[in-house]
Amino acid sequence: MKEPGESGAGTARGEGPARRGLIVVSGVARLPSGRQAGFWLPEAAYPWRALLAAGWDFAFAGTREGTPQIGGVDRSDLPQRLFLDDATVRERLAATTTADHYGPADFGIVLIAGGHGAMLDLPEDPRLADFLTRFHAGGGVLVAGRRVTGFSRAEEEAAGLAATVPFFLDEALRERGAHYESGEPFTPHVVRDGNLVTGQNPASAEEATALGMRLALGRELPGNWLIGHTRNYAGSVRSGTVGNVR
Repeated sequence: MKEPGESGAGTARGEGPARRGLIVVSGVARLPSGRQAGFWLPEAAYPWRALLAAGWDFAFAGTREGTPQIGGVDRSDLPQRLFLDDATVRERLAATTTADHYGPADFGIVLIAGGHGAMLDLPEDPRLADFLTRFHAGGGVLVAGRRVTGFSRAEEEAAGLAATVPFFLDEALRERGAHYESGEPFTPHVVRDGNLVTGQNPASAEEATALGMRLALGRELPGNWLIGHTRNYAGSVRSGTVGNVR
C-alpha cells in the first residue's frame, strides 16, 4: 500500500485469513485545468491480475461511490484490455464505495492506484486515512521516517505537467518526514520499507505489485501472473500454463 498520491504500490498485513485485496482508486474525473484525471489504469489492472493469480478476491474503494474515471488507458497492453473487458470488474467498479464501509480485517493487502487524480482527493479523505491507519497495526502516520518513492518533480517537469499538479509529490513526502528516493525518470524504481511498498511511476507498477503480493502471500506469484490467468469468480483460478494457486 502506498501513501495516497504515490504511484502504484501495496502493503501487506501478513496476518489473518483474509484472501481479498482492496484496490483504492481516485474519484477525481478532471484536474482544475480541465485535463482528464481518474486513476491510472495499469496501476489497478496489474494488482487485479495479481490477485486473480493468487486466488484472491478483490474490491474497489475510493473517495466517492460509483464508477470512477479511468485514465492512462492503453488497449495494446493485454492486462489493461482484460480489465476493461471483464464484466465482474465493471460491476465492482460501479459498486465502488468509500473506505469507511470496510474494516482492516477484510483485506490481506491494500493497493492504491496512482495518477494525478489521486493527488487531489486521496490525501484529503478522512475515511481513507482512518482505514489506512487502522490497517497498519501500529497506527500513526504512514510515511514519516520510512523509505518511499513516488512520481518525481523531474518527471512532472519532463511530462509538461509542472504547472498543472497541485504539489510535487517528492517534496510533499519529504515534508511529511519520509525518506524519499528516486531512480531515473520514467524507469522502474520500487522501494520497500517493511510491509510498505511504493513504486515511483507507472513503469514500476508490475514490480511493485509483485513485491507487495509476495509479502502478502509469503511466496512468489506464478511466473505468468500478469497475463496467464482467468477466473470464474467462484473462488478458483485457472490457467492454460500455470497450475492453480492455493
